Amino acid sequence: MRVSHYFEGEGVVTGGFAQSVSNQRAILDDHGIDYTTEPTLDCDLLHLNNAGPRSIYYAKRARRRRTPVLFHTHNTAADFRDSFVFSNALARPLKPFLAYAYDQADHLVCPSEHNREVIAEYTDTPATVVSNGFDGERFAGWDDPDLRAEYLDRYDLDPPVVFMFGHVIKRKGLDTFVEVARRLPEYDFAWFGYLNPTGGRLDRFLQPRETRQLVENSPDNCTFTGYIEDPRGAPAAGDVFFWPSRNENEGMALLEAMHCGKPPVVRSIPTYEWLDDGEDCRKVETADEFVDAITELCEDEGERERIGAGAAATTERFTLEAVGEQLVRLYDELVSGPTNERTPTG
Repeated sequence: MRVSHYFEGEGVVTGGFAQSVSNQRAILDDHGIDYTTEPTLDCDLLHLNNAGPRSIYYAKRARRRRTPVLFHTHNTAADFRDSFVFSNALARPLKPFLAYAYDQADHLVCPSEHNREVIAEYTDTPATVVSNGFDGERFAGWDDPDLRAEYLDRYDLDPPVVFMFGHVIKRKGLDTFVEVARRLPEYDFAWFGYLNPTGGRLDRFLQPRETRQLVENSPDNCTFTGYIEDPRGAPAAGDVFFWPSRNENEGMALLEAMHCGKPPVVRSIPTYEWLDDGEDCRKVETADEFVDAITELCEDEGERERIGAGAAATTERFTLEAVGEQLVRLYDELVSGPTNERTPTG
C-alpha cells in the first residue's frame, strides 16, 4: 500500500493540528506503510489533513480515477471561531466551504464522537471516529526533578502551579483562565504556548485586540510563557491542568497532560463525555465552579494524585499504539473494499 499523506499548510499551521499529522505519520512508520507527504495520484489512498484548495483539487482528481480519498475532519466552523482577527466573520462562509470539501471524500476520519456529530450536519460522507491520540515519547522524563526545578525557576513559579498548554486564543477559555487566576491570587497560573494563533511573526496583526488586552491586563500571578521548545516543561512545572476551552474537536494537550498524571479541570462540553467527573477529571461549567475545583486540588495533594492516576489510566486507550491499529484498519478497508460509487459534488 502506498499513501499520499498530504497536509496543506504544513510548516505554517502549528499546535495540536500539526502534532496530529505527526502522530499519523509515526503510525505509518510503525506499521511499515509506504507514504509520501506530497499530493499525488501515484498512490493507493489519498489521505488529506486540511481542507484547502489544493487538497480539494487532488480529491476531485482522485475520485475520478477511483482512488479512495480519506479526509481528516480537523476543521469545523465552530472550532475556527474566537481564534484570530476576522475568524468569527470567516466562520460563516467556512461551513459551506468545508461541507463542499468533505463531500469530495469517500470517507471521513473524525477525532471524536462529538466531531462526527458536528460533521454530520455538513455532509453525508461516511465517517469513522479515530482519536488523534498522543505521542507519549514526547513527554518521557517529564517527572525529572531537575526539569521541574528548571522550569519553576525560569518562570518564577511556586507550587502548586495551575497550568495550561496550547495556543493563547479566546476559544481556549483565555478569559476564564485570567478571571480564575485573579480570584485565586494565592496560586501561580502559567499558560505555556504560543501567544498567537499561528506561532508565526504576524501575532500583532492576527491576534484580536481583546486577546492582547486579556494577556496584558492579567494579574501578577498569571504568567504567559510563550512557546517552549521542550513540551515536557509544562507538566514538569505544573500540578493542576486547567483546561477551560469552550470548543474542541478532541484536545490533544488534554490527553498529554492526563498522560503525565496531571489532574484536569475541564469545562463541561459535549466533547468530553468520555471523561468521568470525580474519577479522571473535575468537570465544571461556571467560573465559581472552576475556582472551587482548582482550590480543592491545589490544597489536597492526595486528591491531586488520585484523579491524576485516574487520568493517566484513561489515556491508555489513546496511545499511538491503540489508535494506530484503528487507522491502519480503516486504510485497509478503503483500499481493499469495493470502489465507492458516491458522486463528488461539483
